Amino acid sequence: QVQLVESGGGLVQAGGSLRLSCTASGRQFSTYGMGWFRQAPGKEREFVARIRSSGNTYYADSMKGRFTISRDNAKNTVYLQINSLKPEDTAVYYCAREIRYDLWDSWGQGTQVTVSS
Repeated sequence: QVQLVESGGGLVQAGGSLRLSCTASGRQFSTYGMGWFRQAPGKEREFVARIRSSGNTYYADSMKGRFTISRDNAKNTVYLQINSLKPEDTAVYYCAREIRYDLWDSWGQGTQVTVSS
């Protein structure tokens, strides 16, 4: 496993943007996939996006268009850009490491995103 630390959350007005960051400890960051999930109050955690070691990206259907996942292997960091934020985007956002397809073995502590209307 690796240690993952998210940052970049906060309180933002609807229509604004945020860029979340997730930095991983250890080596070989470039060799594994990374993903973002979110959990809203009273709801189950849901998949947002993944980025493969190749750089290929995939999004949940409901997340296409306003969410962009990217990575900087030199910084051991994966990002999630969220534009045109809506109150329903309010959630704790988590990053995770994907060791095989849809098998996530390391999770960050989460970063809170709150969108006011």
